[in-house]
Amino acid sequence: MAPPIPKAGKETSQSATSLFWWLWKDYLHQYKWLLAGAILLMAIEGSMLAFLSRMVQPMFDDVFSAGDTNALYWVGFGVMAIFIIRACTSSGQKILMAYIKQLAAAAMRRHLLRHLISLDSAFYQTHPPGQLIERVQGDVGVINSVWGSIVTALGRDLISLFGLLGVALWIDWRWTLMAVVGIPLLILPSLLVQTYIRRRSRNARQIAGQISTRLDEVFHGINPIKLNSLEDYQAQRYDALLRKSIEVNVKTAAGQAAVPGLIDIMTGIGFLGVLIYGGSEIISGEKTNGEFMAFFTAMGLAFDPLRRLGAMAGQWQMAAASVERLQYILNLHPTILSPAEPTTAPTGAPQITLKDVHMNYGELPVLRGASFTARAGKTTALVGASGAGKSTVFNVLTRLVEPSSGEVKINDIPINAVDLQDLRSLFSVVSQDAALFDETLRDNILLGRDDVSESDITKVLDAAHISDFLPNLEDGLDGQAGPRGSKLSGGQRQRVAIGRALLRDTPILLLDEATSALDTKSEAIVQSALEKLSEGRTTLVIAHRLSTVRNADSIVVMDQGQVVDQGTHDELLERGGIYADLYNMQFKRNEE
Repeated sequence: MAPPIPKAGKETSQSATSLFWWLWKDYLHQYKWLLAGAILLMAIEGSMLAFLSRMVQPMFDDVFSAGDTNALYWVGFGVMAIFIIRACTSSGQKILMAYIKQLAAAAMRRHLLRHLISLDSAFYQTHPPGQLIERVQGDVGVINSVWGSIVTALGRDLISLFGLLGVALWIDWRWTLMAVVGIPLLILPSLLVQTYIRRRSRNARQIAGQISTRLDEVFHGINPIKLNSLEDYQAQRYDALLRKSIEVNVKTAAGQAAVPGLIDIMTGIGFLGVLIYGGSEIISGEKTNGEFMAFFTAMGLAFDPLRRLGAMAGQWQMAAASVERLQYILNLHPTILSPAEPTTAPTGAPQITLKDVHMNYGELPVLRGASFTARAGKTTALVGASGAGKSTVFNVLTRLVEPSSGEVKINDIPINAVDLQDLRSLFSVVSQDAALFDETLRDNILLGRDDVSESDITKVLDAAHISDFLPNLEDGLDGQAGPRGSKLSGGQRQRVAIGRALLRDTPILLLDEATSALDTKSEAIVQSALEKLSEGRTTLVIAHRLSTVRNADSIVVMDQGQVVDQGTHDELLERGGIYADLYNMQFKRNEE
């Protein structure tokens, strides 16, 4: 048995440094030169504020007080040049950052989706689609937004802050110390706020996943909701999640606002001290008005980058919660793998053998020593009550799940000795729930293949009876199938699935209740196509309607995970037992 998949919500806290290193190493380093260019532009943009504040002193002392006409022109053109440079560098770095963020987000989502697809089927039993969609879309979106803000804060705002503080120190270091003396007192409150924000951000991301799951279930189950008058019930469940989301996001926003708010308070206290102390120096003539205005401008302009840098810690905690959620997923690995030295897959229609196969789903035994042989090139039917283990046999054969013990062989080759993709390339599956994509019928049949000629497609369409209904579709083969094939009837979807299988042309065919949901006319058409499909293949059929398998070469009777009988239809009826009871029950029901 594969080890149990850990449940969602078990993410472990890591330092900001380790999380950012992971982000850089896995995704951002490939854009390092673009990032370097963006950061250079940010640095130039940020430094312009220092130059602007420095121009205030000659503006007041040389132009306004001294009346120097020459100073008027060079100060005026200097200020204009500062704003032009700032405008160009600001636009350039924003465009570059937007491009890099899009590339990085695409890389993260591409990697995450490929990884999720590689995980075992058991993973999806505990992780609903909505939660996974939120991790791929929502969590990546949060990370992408925040890391870009952090780079901008470090590349532009930090330069601005240092430059402006440099101007302030150049004017008067005592005024500068007095203005910022309270900032170190914010370290402890800031650390406490960061912990609070990360905890709330985890809750926010989990609730966002629950909201996505609720919407996914509502939209996919819209007909049952309408038929059972569940509109208000589902809307109320959604409303409850929205209320939770509002509550946790407001608390997160409150935490984010705390540090900039404290910075405002400390800055106000510092400015009060500077005004009292510096004002007395100006009155006494020790400092000029221009010096004080340059200092006041520098510190005033430093206020915004300082607040943004203060808020950066809270923003990073939001991203850290999403990074932890992604790392949790990426640290999971499939347990059903190809062997290190795979055996060549068998060719032709093979024999399939199960010997004493045991299989559990958690603590629940599903197969309990199942044994049977499906002869090469013949049709073998699996029958029995619901829960007898029939579908699990299909999952075991295709290695969607691993048995805890027993042997499963194809032509005397153990299935776990064959490369996983080579093994699955031996099978075509047609089930009662034909999975179609919201693409054209052509795309749904070809499934990405580009080596199929039009004549081969026509043969498949005719053999699967797809060509019977194509003229009734607006765009024919190039018409959209709709979400999950909703634009087609059940019988039409089944025929498309059969067309896929015909085109796939594999030696083994698995039919899982392929006609159970069809009306009599559609069933006859689909059954005809299935018979065509089964020719020359080893076919395993699951069917509850025994009338559809009476002509099978062999019928395997299953009960509670065990094979209790095997033979032809006539042999099983003659022996009596479970098959005879099931057949007689269905025969009497049909007569009624």
